[in-house]
Amino acid sequence: MLKQFWKAIGRPATFLLDAEAAHGLSIKGLKTGAISGGKIHSDPRLSQSIAGLTFSNPVGVAAGLDKNAEVPDALLKLGFGFTEVGTITPLAQAGNPKPRIFRIVEDQAVINRLGFNNQGHDEALKRLEARAQTGLVGVNVGANKDSDDRFNDYVLGIEKFYAVASYFTANISSPNTPGLRDLQAKDQLAELLSRIMAIRAAKAQEFGRTVPVFLKIAPDVTEADLDDIVSEVLDKKLDGIIVSNTTLDRSVLQKPNTEAGGLSGKPLHERSTIMLAKTRQRAGKDLTIIGVGGVHNADSATDKFEAGADLIQLYTGMVYEGPTIANAINRGLSQKLDLLGLAHISQLRDRKLEEWAGRTV
Repeated sequence: MLKQFWKAIGRPATFLLDAEAAHGLSIKGLKTGAISGGKIHSDPRLSQSIAGLTFSNPVGVAAGLDKNAEVPDALLKLGFGFTEVGTITPLAQAGNPKPRIFRIVEDQAVINRLGFNNQGHDEALKRLEARAQTGLVGVNVGANKDSDDRFNDYVLGIEKFYAVASYFTANISSPNTPGLRDLQAKDQLAELLSRIMAIRAAKAQEFGRTVPVFLKIAPDVTEADLDDIVSEVLDKKLDGIIVSNTTLDRSVLQKPNTEAGGLSGKPLHERSTIMLAKTRQRAGKDLTIIGVGGVHNADSATDKFEAGADLIQLYTGMVYEGPTIANAINRGLSQKLDLLGLAHISQLRDRKLEEWAGRTV
């Protein structure tokens, strides 16, 4: 019933607004409890212990929706197993000039060039310290556009949020901060990850607990670059990789589009899933991989698991499918397990790894 309401009334009304204004309205709706995901689907077969954390289900919210940690608990109440706030930079920054978010309705896609607009570490920390600390909330950290030491910005993020983060994501793959993706190059990545893991080790000793660290990568890296990235992640002993951020590729759209920024949504699904599978092949069976890009229903989620993901995240899918999407996907995953005669969600992983990894982007 809620899904039909969203499709018939909620989405058309929301789409009358500018995309960024609609996002702001959604945050307000989550704060007030006006947005509901319906009855939460619970199935013990969907629960997993990964990287030392227990996920009630494998469907999470990707960074970008809750940039300033305003509504993590409201998002969890929609049926998500975890959520990720940010990207958060040490200092507040306005981001790029508006307009900077564009819906591509015929493709169920979005192009954004936000540029890490956020209120900075201090404001986000206040909000995370005030919450009840139930439910898994990751903190996605990044660098200020005009930073003199981008490596140190990530270190500062780990330091600042260590007491309140369920896990960390180092975002080096946004296309909207000039030069940021250069951090994916082997030498720079080696230094960045060394510094991140050094501060993680120090804080783990201080707090008596180890907070997992993931690296979020772009779907546009070459296979040679992917070799280097995975090698560095394994060498520095990170806990996992998130595949992937938005793409600069426009060939996947039905119509030509020259808006600058990162493309997300359905058209990203195939490219990001192929890159996920290629990452799994290189990383081996033990590294945690979170699949992101084009997840909008149980079938697209299943593709991610079968290509090697342990968990999935979405954002643009909720723009088009509405706030019931987490429960709908989780119900669909339970039905998939029934249909395939599988006892646990982990048994979906890698079922079509070779098939996905064999495709070209």
